[in-house]
Amino acid sequence: MKKSHIVYQFKITLDDVNPSIWRRIQVPSKYSFWDLHVAIQDSMGWYDCHLHTFRLKRPRGRKILEIGIPLDELDGGEFLSGWDEFIADYFVEPGKIAEYEYDFGDSWHHKVLFEGILLREKNMRYPVCLAGERACPPEDCGGIWGYENLLEILQNPQHEEYESMIEWLSDWYGKYDPEEFDKEKLTFDNPKKRWDRIFSGPAD
Repeated sequence: MKKSHIVYQFKITLDDVNPSIWRRIQVPSKYSFWDLHVAIQDSMGWYDCHLHTFRLKRPRGRKILEIGIPLDELDGGEFLSGWDEFIADYFVEPGKIAEYEYDFGDSWHHKVLFEGILLREKNMRYPVCLAGERACPPEDCGGIWGYENLLEILQNPQHEEYESMIEWLSDWYGKYDPEEFDKEKLTFDNPKKRWDRIFSGPAD
């Protein structure tokens, strides 16, 4: 079976949030971890403006590896470039779980569950989001504690910070509804174009 005929299915769940915020996506089996990162960002609703890492073991491995964007200050362990590591080399059996952390300040931890290998459907464009629930927390809202505080403010129009919070959210999201999720509105960026935009920078 050619890899071009195969897709991998994942369920991504944001940790420590109740009710749950989650997405189910399918991506090409040829994807690197950078490609998977872009698909997670786009399906969840993050803006990809902070660092990230995947944490998982190799098949039959014992050591937890970090796969993301190598930086000198993160050296000391085995930290691998996401664009050089491929999901097919790590997700070999359904049920494998990886941790995905986004924004090392707010520390958004996600569970990435590998649900299975499927045949690509004819005329389907991948990646694709099959299902999900609830909107992603706003960027830079202060992690889990800040997000919970934001929800309390939004539920109380009499709160002294209500108007300023609505104004702050409108700059990023327009009208922010924490319960809203519509997979039909999702668009997925090209991972190579995302890489070029972030790392190439303007020409001299």
